[in-house]
Amino acid sequence: MTTPRTEHLVLPGVLTAEQAAATVRGILAVQREDGGIPWFRGHHLDPWDHTEAAMALDAAGEHAAAERAYGWLATHQNEDGSWYAAYADGAHDDVTDRARESNFVAYIAVGVWHHYLSTGDDTFLDRMWPCVYAAVEWVLRLQRPGGQIGWRREDDGTPTDDALLTGSSSIHHALRCALAIAEQREEPQPDWELALGALRHAIRRHPERFLDKDRYSMDWYYPILGGALTGPEAKSRMEESWDRFVVPGLGVRCVVPNPWVTGGESSELALTLWVMGESDRALEILQSIQHLRDTESGLYWTGYVFDDGTVWPRELTTWTAGSLLLAVAALGGHEATCAVFGGEYLPTGLDPDCCA
Repeated sequence: MTTPRTEHLVLPGVLTAEQAAATVRGILAVQREDGGIPWFRGHHLDPWDHTEAAMALDAAGEHAAAERAYGWLATHQNEDGSWYAAYADGAHDDVTDRARESNFVAYIAVGVWHHYLSTGDDTFLDRMWPCVYAAVEWVLRLQRPGGQIGWRREDDGTPTDDALLTGSSSIHHALRCALAIAEQREEPQPDWELALGALRHAIRRHPERFLDKDRYSMDWYYPILGGALTGPEAKSRMEESWDRFVVPGLGVRCVVPNPWVTGGESSELALTLWVMGESDRALEILQSIQHLRDTESGLYWTGYVFDDGTVWPRELTTWTAGSLLLAVAALGGHEATCAVFGGEYLPTGLDPDCCA
């Protein structure tokens, strides 16, 4: 196994070079020979978290391993452009959840663009473009007239019209990355630009078009992380719920009022703060969750119940480690990660306020 490149993954109070290398090795140890990255060995794999872990590998310079992860996605894509919601970690990748979730399907565009920016590999981009194109087209067939995107299709193909703010915000980010890929290939996609603008307008101006999941911290920060809310609107949204979700010294609640902080949400909030230009607060959040680190594996526990001092659930997840590495990479100036999440050079699509 190679030694991961960790210069930009060193962050005071968060990761030393040795710790960063151990975390990367921890993800690599879970990755299978076929490229699949389950939550942990013996558990399931889902396309979104698999991609998040692959992006972390690219941020650490493990490009061959990341490319194998995208190869797994290409191999397992359904004929209609989708992926199933969950696959067993086993020799045959048995499907354990045959529903197909729109934000899971869309996220390949974020990962593929991140890998391309990390490597400059045009051949990879050409090879993955049909997968990205088919995935985006599948997702956009779930878009509602109000711009929001239904969150899943059931096993029998029945669409769920209800939309999730977190999922649609993640799709907003994915559509911007998909358009960046299309621009790089000189294959304009005007319908995607229209869909992106309509989706952003729904996120910014029509909260009633989404299911009420206000108790979940992801619904708080994802409109910012996904790039739909920026500037004063983002700042206002961040401040209005800070005290609801942030537990000083411990991390970020997954859902209020539960006394449970989680590493994934905390790392994503740190990345959101970096996007907003608040690196100091981002660093504080990342420092606050080091109690979740498992020193033996280099991975991170999913969460911690702070009213009784219990790690729960007892699982060390690749996506928790991946989200932390991506947040650290952004703070450390990793060019591809900064470009993908900073969004300065990502296409914006149609002006969101020109839609009814």
